[in-house]
Amino acid sequence: MKKCFLTQRGPKAIGPYSTANIAGSCCYLSGMLGVNPETGKLAEGGVEAQARQAMNNVRTVLEEMGLSTGAVVKTTVFLADLGDFGAVNAIYADFFGPDYPARSCVQVARLPMDALVEIEAIATLE
Repeated sequence: MKKCFLTQRGPKAIGPYSTANIAGSCCYLSGMLGVNPETGKLAEGGVEAQARQAMNNVRTVLEEMGLSTGAVVKTTVFLADLGDFGAVNAIYADFFGPDYPARSCVQVARLPMDALVEIEAIATLE
């Protein structure tokens, strides 16, 4: 059985989707952009600022659900430019390290709001 979750403290959805869904012992977070939840706008300062904000948004939603970043078992990082891999990787390492989740990272043609980075995550409830 699926349970939908809508954040109260994180960024609001910009489409018809849930912030997260819980199914069994897993929590599936929708992709998080580097959107400041207070303004609804992308963080200013390029890919680094957006990456930090996206990861903070992941943390905020997890904490709101009673979870921590340590519960994350898999992420997918979407980049508008794979040339930003190193910069995002450094921020990602600080955020999740040293017990890193599995990860995929891909370049995409375009992201919502013309964002530079988006991060989705799967966490365990156990």
